[in-house]
Amino acid sequence: MIPRECRRLVEVDFPVAEVSRHAARERLIRRGHPSTLHRWWARRPLASCRAVLLGLLLPDPCDPLCPEGFRQKARRLLMRVRCVGEDSESLRRALLSFIADFSNWDNSADPVSLGVARGLVRAAHPDSPPLVVDPFAGGGSIPLEALRVGCEAFGSDLNPVACMLLKMMLEDIPRHARDPMQVPTANGGREIVGGLAEAVRRVGALVRARVEKELAGFYPSDPDGARPIACLWARTVRCEAPNCGAEIPLIFSFWLSKRAGRRWALRYQVERPKGRPPEVVFEVFQPKSDAEVPKGTVSRGNATCPACGTVLRMERVQTQLSQQRGGSDVVFDEKGRRIGGARLLAVVVLRPGGEGRHYRLPVERDYEAVWRAQQRLAEIIGKWKRGGERGLCPVPDEPMLPERTLAFRVPRYGMRTWGDLFTARQKLALVTLARAVRELPSSVPDAVRLAMALVVSRCADDLSSLCFWSGAGEKASNTFLRQALSIVWNFSESCDYGEGGVSLVSQIDYVARVVETWPGSHAGRVQLADATRQPLPNGAAAVWFTDPPYYDAVAFADLSDFFFVWLKRTLPGHPLLRDPFDPANTLTPKATEIVHDRAVAVNGQVKDRAFFEDGMTRALREGRRVLQRDGIGAVLFAHKNPEGWEAFLSSLIRAGWRVTASWPITTEMSSRPRAHGSAALATSVHMIIRPRPKDAPTGDWSRVLRELRRRVGDWMDRFQRDGVRGADLVFACIGSAMEIFSRYSHVEAGEGRRVALAEFLEKVWSTVRRAALQQVLAAADGAGALEDDARLVAMFLWTLQRKAAGGYALAHDVAHRFAQPLGIRLPEWEGRVIKTQDGVVRLLTIRERARVLFGRKGADIVDRRIEGTTPGTEELKVARTATTLDRVHTAMILQAAGRTNAMRALIRSEIERGSDFLRLANALAALYPKNSEERRLVEAMLLAAPR
Repeated sequence: MIPRECRRLVEVDFPVAEVSRHAARERLIRRGHPSTLHRWWARRPLASCRAVLLGLLLPDPCDPLCPEGFRQKARRLLMRVRCVGEDSESLRRALLSFIADFSNWDNSADPVSLGVARGLVRAAHPDSPPLVVDPFAGGGSIPLEALRVGCEAFGSDLNPVACMLLKMMLEDIPRHARDPMQVPTANGGREIVGGLAEAVRRVGALVRARVEKELAGFYPSDPDGARPIACLWARTVRCEAPNCGAEIPLIFSFWLSKRAGRRWALRYQVERPKGRPPEVVFEVFQPKSDAEVPKGTVSRGNATCPACGTVLRMERVQTQLSQQRGGSDVVFDEKGRRIGGARLLAVVVLRPGGEGRHYRLPVERDYEAVWRAQQRLAEIIGKWKRGGERGLCPVPDEPMLPERTLAFRVPRYGMRTWGDLFTARQKLALVTLARAVRELPSSVPDAVRLAMALVVSRCADDLSSLCFWSGAGEKASNTFLRQALSIVWNFSESCDYGEGGVSLVSQIDYVARVVETWPGSHAGRVQLADATRQPLPNGAAAVWFTDPPYYDAVAFADLSDFFFVWLKRTLPGHPLLRDPFDPANTLTPKATEIVHDRAVAVNGQVKDRAFFEDGMTRALREGRRVLQRDGIGAVLFAHKNPEGWEAFLSSLIRAGWRVTASWPITTEMSSRPRAHGSAALATSVHMIIRPRPKDAPTGDWSRVLRELRRRVGDWMDRFQRDGVRGADLVFACIGSAMEIFSRYSHVEAGEGRRVALAEFLEKVWSTVRRAALQQVLAAADGAGALEDDARLVAMFLWTLQRKAAGGYALAHDVAHRFAQPLGIRLPEWEGRVIKTQDGVVRLLTIRERARVLFGRKGADIVDRRIEGTTPGTEELKVARTATTLDRVHTAMILQAAGRTNAMRALIRSEIERGSDFLRLANALAALYPKNSEERRLVEAMLLAAPR
């Protein structure tokens, strides 16, 4: 038993850099990793969960109250994997080093490492395995890692899809992974196989054989034996220009393959038959340069007619597609001839004995297969209707919620039900697959049925009209590359569900490998439950560790309906596939989901910040109730919006918790689409929490501020050594600052005025920004040495750390939060240094700055130089009185324009003026991202500076 007053290891130190490295790498691991069992959004890496969990479970050996028995056992256990000194400091370092190594996925199932980890947990908790509780379990990372290290685990979630994943991961795989299982055979008999993974493969083979037979006629091979693997479609609209009326294929990119040595693309010609609208005719070709490939016909929702050049505005595109219910299906006449709707652009095939993908234009038999699929689907639905519409409609007819602020963009294009996201042939494939699993013999074990249901759900992710063809990888995407449902103009339809069934084989293999990879443990417990009303007694949990909703970041319930509608058709009547709080609801529970979404109202109350804070406060209070008196907790939070942080931290304070430590761990890849050119965070802040004592003292505001200023430099130095930068560093410091504020029952300023959390967080922002600015600009007086525009740009770049095609951008609230404490008024620099639009603040590009400084003429000179054309002999003259930033940018622009002599003269005069010019230039050289045009220019300019 660890004494209540004994500090846990994670409250003292943590190997942030090492765990971050393994957590980020884990995103690249595919087959066998639990995250590949099924899609779930914002799933936390196992590496960080495993490492933090061990830090929570183990006492700090340097603490005077650490049990001596633990020190002795821990030292003996660690000697199996490394040398350990005799003193407590050496033991602490050894424990931290082991935690860092064990966070590596490659070591997570290693028998020796696993034995040491479980032995350490037993040494710290000798009486019985500690119970780890996660009430927002989602994809199951936290309770799964609790089972790995030998704990009892209880995972619950409000979402039925999450609970199905949790049941598979926490109950079925640990319970049946190695058990002999009886499964049916192809000839109608039965056989015993060794374990759940093999049972899934055997039953999957039976399902695949049935599906191949039923779908073979809808996915025919080519006469030469080539096998189509993908059909590349475009939604279409009609040009509304007078005397045109051409069909416009909505194409974002004409590239088919961008691989070196295998560059293929589409190009088109416009034919003008007499008496009919113009027609766009395609051909497949191998471009020698990018310039040969036509530009897409759609941009920002507006469509350009290839025949006449008229632009069809987004509103009209939406109206026309709405009339087609999204436009993913072909429209045929009564004889099976295409007369509208989706247009087939190209077919991707694999040729016998050939290497790589090949591309051909569509032929009549391709459309005939789609027509037959539409007829067959109509027969299936007609049979259901003639039978009195008993049970669920074979095709999901549940309504998709109207366009939502968090995740939905497709309803505006006419997609009203979940079935509208799929083409007729895709629906036929999924209906056939779901029925094949649903009608498996009764002898098939429930765990195998659930695994096969997840296979069906995985297939749905790969089989929607929101998948696109990647020319870079020559493969189709899945539906959820992002945590949203957005329109895909030219989409890819996988054809691997007929003869050959390659994709179905792959989906079965993904699930089976996850089962095989699990190293073995006892089973956990799963329940569909509201986090504010946990089905646990008081004081049940030794560790309360959770990853709660991130304010308005992910619409879990809305997104999960995509899978829910197929799962409940595959496993009708399953006890987890329902809304226990509203029997009339045909989709996942949403009324009590704790998210900020103003598009939704519950009992007349909008899901605003107050709704989120109230719900999160009740969930956090419930966590206190189920936690043992000597227990410990941890919560993760990651949000780029300060409002989200304030709402969550306010809930934490109101619920009676105090933060005892805080660690920023990299959990996201910077290459993910969401990260580019924004303040999207790479780290999640892991806050270690304990119940705040009822007799906690009142804090003195002046003392709190002194401690904050004293400690913020230490936090920044530590986190920067661990590789935390920019916006991540700011929010990491906020987590650490909560150690100060949350230890008090409340904080008072002069005359008894209570200090609100928002006021404290403003001070944290100000203190961190000033410290950062001092580091960035190397100025002794920090905030006051350079003009506001220089400090604004420096802090902007420091916060972002990366650039997108559209430039450097921050949410307006984030930009305002760091500018205001520094005395910078954003409106003063609008149009001069920044541009604000739709709640986003963007730095002007170097070309835009040229126009500000030199007018249109100067901007044209810079454009020609950057684009590689020879500039004229025009002079570049600054249009107004210049700041230090203006003069640095002027030197960069002179460099871009090839005005070397003028640039050197400017630099000499600036050096004579003082040190500000070179100090700012050197700072910008460090702040601009590598390989950016700005960094290239400023570095070249500095090379010309006198030594």
